[in-house]
Amino acid sequence: MAKLNDGAVMTGLDSYDTPADAPQSRLFRLMLCSRWYFYAVNFGVFCRSGRLGQLGKLDGDAQIRMSSINFRLTESCGSPVHVRGREHLRALNGRPVVLMGNHMSLLETGLFHAVAREYVDFAFVVKDSLMRVPYFKDILSAIGNIPVERKNPRDDLKTVLTEGKRLLTSGKSLIVFPQSTRSPFLDPEKFNSLGVKIAKSAGVPVVPFALKTDFLTQGRGPFRDLGPVHPGRHTWFEFGPAMEITGNGQEQLQWTIDFIQSRLKRWFEAESREPGA
Repeated sequence: MAKLNDGAVMTGLDSYDTPADAPQSRLFRLMLCSRWYFYAVNFGVFCRSGRLGQLGKLDGDAQIRMSSINFRLTESCGSPVHVRGREHLRALNGRPVVLMGNHMSLLETGLFHAVAREYVDFAFVVKDSLMRVPYFKDILSAIGNIPVERKNPRDDLKTVLTEGKRLLTSGKSLIVFPQSTRSPFLDPEKFNSLGVKIAKSAGVPVVPFALKTDFLTQGRGPFRDLGPVHPGRHTWFEFGPAMEITGNGQEQLQWTIDFIQSRLKRWFEAESREPGA
């Protein structure tokens, strides 16, 4: 399997665009742009990360390195990657925040450390069942994610609010996907206020983000998490400025929704105008 550079992609940069002449993997082309090339390399990153977690070596630098391989992998499979707004993360000076945005595919969790970890030490809310999967449990434990069972929404909410506040008070940030389920579109009615509630409880700001990761889409049946890849679709991450929570947080929630919708509209429209779209 081809070896991809594991050097950090985004060090010191506020924005990034994949160069127009970035090479595409020859093996990916020989395999007729099959998803299995992507997943084979990604699985290798997963195993390496899990092993580092077992050894107690999956620190921030290692998280960035492993995520940067996924970043380069995405580019090598024909998805130009764009990042904007990292100056807002740098301006936090390490202050913990709740990062709140849309959830489109599994790709974002694989790239987030390459994109944001330089300036923000963060954790996710994850399914409790993943904590029993070899390597996954080592990765998730190293990062300090919050596990929920997803059987009783009331209990899950209590867990996230309690553990989220504890995490933020300790100085670590939390990434929240209020939309809950992965979707190529944003439904404002399903974009809940969990993020602003946690932020208000802990006395920290929220940082909105928008992303477009439909290069990787959801599969069906037993291959639900091994969906097809779509060379030519662009991958986007953009962060907005930090916002202090005022009142019940509805103003900040609405601003985040508007931020996400405006970016998705811009990105999808730009992609639709490309030759061959």
